Amino acid sequence: MTSPSSEPDDRALAALALAGRQDAYGALMRRHRDAVWRLARGHVGDADEALDITQESFVAAFTALARYDGTRPFRVWIARIALNKCRDWARRRAVRRLFAFARPLDDALFVADLAQNPEESLQSGAELARINAAIAALPGNLKDVLLLRTIEGMSQAETADVLGVTEKAVETRLYRARAKLTESLRDERDSRV
Repeated sequence: MTSPSSEPDDRALAALALAGRQDAYGALMRRHRDAVWRLARGHVGDADEALDITQESFVAAFTALARYDGTRPFRVWIARIALNKCRDWARRRAVRRLFAFARPLDDALFVADLAQNPEESLQSGAELARINAAIAALPGNLKDVLLLRTIEGMSQAETADVLGVTEKAVETRLYRARAKLTESLRDERDSRV
């Protein structure tokens, strides 16, 4: 590749990767993996699952790299792939939950609850977990907009492009997501008091 001061843009890296340059694949992944992980973590609410989704997203992206349109931002393309992987995860989770109910009740005696209760967590850790859970509980169309706009800092136009909606829809959904998140956190806090 080139010197750090003139590092190639995403389109050039994609072309190099398609030509078989492993270092170009690595550069693309290093450049975008944190954003994909944050998006996945915000969507599913679990850091370990988000790591799996991030890996799946990059495998899918590199497999389909020939279909990447270099005139569009790679960031938008990989974000769309990551959101699709998050939706796949949610569908698989729903199926697993269905089968979990089909198991004999006696099997539940041997399942340990590894989650810490709030008293064992630090206050800031508990608060962060509460916020992550509230975000993960938002409806998908609101959650996607909230994560892309606030966590990933995408513009309204980029977010609209990723989600395939209008910029006005992004604005409306972001407003609704913030209101629903505020209401959810307030209700949860009030129920503890």
